[in-house]
Amino acid sequence: MLINVTPLRKYRDFRLLFFGQMISLLGSMVTYVAIPYQIYELTKDNWLVGMLGLAQLLPVLIFGILGGTYADRLDRRKLLLSSEIILTALIAGLAINASLEKPSIPLIFILVAIFQSVLGFHRPAMEAMTQKIVDAEDYPAIGALGSFRWSAGAIIGPALGGMLIAKFGVKGAYLFDVISFAAAFIALFMMSKMPPPEKREASPLEDAKAGLTYALSKPELVGTYLIDIVAMVFAFPVALFPAMSQNWGGASAAGMLFSAMAVGSLVMTLLSGWTGNVR
Repeated sequence: MLINVTPLRKYRDFRLLFFGQMISLLGSMVTYVAIPYQIYELTKDNWLVGMLGLAQLLPVLIFGILGGTYADRLDRRKLLLSSEIILTALIAGLAINASLEKPSIPLIFILVAIFQSVLGFHRPAMEAMTQKIVDAEDYPAIGALGSFRWSAGAIIGPALGGMLIAKFGVKGAYLFDVISFAAAFIALFMMSKMPPPEKREASPLEDAKAGLTYALSKPELVGTYLIDIVAMVFAFPVALFPAMSQNWGGASAAGMLFSAMAVGSLVMTLLSGWTGNVR
């Protein structure tokens, strides 16, 4: 059975959120290629390109759980909009840095780390908002659509990023990402107001601690996390893509290498319609 698109027809707010975030994701995936490519261009050092992964991972581990606790307490729409504004400013900072005669490498790492920290609030806010605008019976379908959005963006975005870098340089790629955020802004402003979140007695830190304790108490969850981390560290040779692309066509080849990893994920997502029957 093919992917179930019923939520896109059924819910106006979900449709706005889906397409707004999909366009914004294209820009983010363009930047996903531009940052390591720029680091390699400036340093010719694969190890330093690989350190970008560490700069991205640590903030995710720290702010991932904490962001979810705030998404349960604050207006999700406002939290998502605030996150989008900060993310836009950070990418604009990368574009300004790229336009300098001698771009700052430490600044790139700092901006990347802050970007990932903000995503720790952005993702839970979007997931919590989605659950409020869609009926529970359609959760499997929106999960598949979310995977499709990610897979499609992860294929088209990097390939587009490679072409933009080849034509306009990394600064042009960053500027494209800045512009793509406009779609997310427009969609959020057009959406209906969200109902106020439920009041919670525990503090955000207490909830974060409880969530972490619960996750660590479940072997199946710990196993899933470990498998994911191992796959990210040992099966994703993205740090080598900028160097490999130098002999295969430059930036355009780098974009294609980044895109290739998402092809299998997209195929499985398109054939995911049957998962709605799993109980």
